[in-house]
Amino acid sequence: MPLPRSTPESQGVASTGIQAYIEAADSNVNSMHSFMLVRHGHVIAEAWWAPESSEKPHVLWSLSKSFTSTAVGLAVAEGKLSVDDHVLKFFPDKAPEDPSTNLKAMRVRDLLTMTAGHQQEVALRNETEWTRAFLAHEVPHKPGTHFQYNTPATYMLSAIVQQVTGQSVVDYLKPRLFQPLGIEDPRWDESPEGVSLGGYGLFLRTEDIAKFGQLYLQKGVWNGQQILPESWVIQATSKQVSNGSDPARDWDQGYGFQFWRCRHGAYRGDGKDGQFCIVMPEQDAVVAITANTGDMQKSMNIVWDKLLPAFHDTALPEDAAAQAKLAATIAELKATK
Repeated sequence: MPLPRSTPESQGVASTGIQAYIEAADSNVNSMHSFMLVRHGHVIAEAWWAPESSEKPHVLWSLSKSFTSTAVGLAVAEGKLSVDDHVLKFFPDKAPEDPSTNLKAMRVRDLLTMTAGHQQEVALRNETEWTRAFLAHEVPHKPGTHFQYNTPATYMLSAIVQQVTGQSVVDYLKPRLFQPLGIEDPRWDESPEGVSLGGYGLFLRTEDIAKFGQLYLQKGVWNGQQILPESWVIQATSKQVSNGSDPARDWDQGYGFQFWRCRHGAYRGDGKDGQFCIVMPEQDAVVAITANTGDMQKSMNIVWDKLLPAFHDTALPEDAAAQAKLAATIAELKATK
C-alpha cells in the first residue's frame, strides 16, 4: 500500500522551499535520479529524473546496511542472538586454527558499529569463502575501540542472521519488514556462499526507501503494529561510536548500528553515489534520494540549506501557484547520467 499523499502546505512545508531544493539539486548534484519528501506520514513531494521512474528499483549500495541492521534487530528480538555474542561462536568450522585475542573478542556489536578491529577492509571479491576470508584477516585493534568503515563486517552480520535463522537476510525480512511495508519484489545480490551481501546489493524503489525511513521515524510502529522493537530503533540510530570531529561534515557526527548520525538532529542510511534515507525527527520528516553523484556531502548540504528552512510547525495557506510551478518543474527533470 502506498503512503498517503498531501499538499506541502497542508503539512506545514512551503512549496517554494521544495522548488528551491529541486532547482539546486538539479543544478548541483550530477546527477539526481529521484527525490521523495514525507512529512507527518504523508508524501508531499516526489520527483524522478527521466528515465528513472517510480516503479524502477534502484541500487542502494551501502544504504543496504541499514536493512541488514534491521534484520539483526529482529533476530535479537526473537532471541536468536545477542549483540554481545562473539562472532566466532557462529562459525567454529571457519575460524583460523589459532585465532588472535582480538578476533576472539570481536562481538556482533563491533560489526554493527564498524569497530571490528580491522585497519582496513578485507578484500573479498576474488574469494569464494567470504566468511573464512573475513575471519582470517588481521585484527590489529581491540574490537570496539577503532572506527573503520567496513563493508565486509556487514556481510558477516548477514551471514550470522542466515546462520541463526536458516534464511538469507532478504528472505528473513520478507514477512517481517518488506511485506508489512508493502515493499514488493526486493532483490538482494548474494555472495558465492549464497549469503545476501549485507553491506550492499539491495535494489528498491524510492517509495520503499521512504517507507523504511518512516518506520524508523515511528519507532518501529507500522499501521498500529510494533513490527520492530522501539529499543532497537533507538540503539541503532543513536551515536554508539565517534567517527570524526568536523561539525560541518555529516560523516563526522557519530555512527550507530549501521546508521549515520547527521547534523540538525537527524540520522540516515546512505550509499555510494548519493543514495539516502534521511530521517529528521525534529521535523517529523523523511527524505529519500537516489542519484549518481560523486559529492554526497554537497547533496546533503542542499537538503539543509534549501529544504530545511521550508518546514513550519503548523499548516500553511495553500499556494496553488507555487504548487503548479513545482509540478511543472518536476515534469521536465532529466538525469544527466
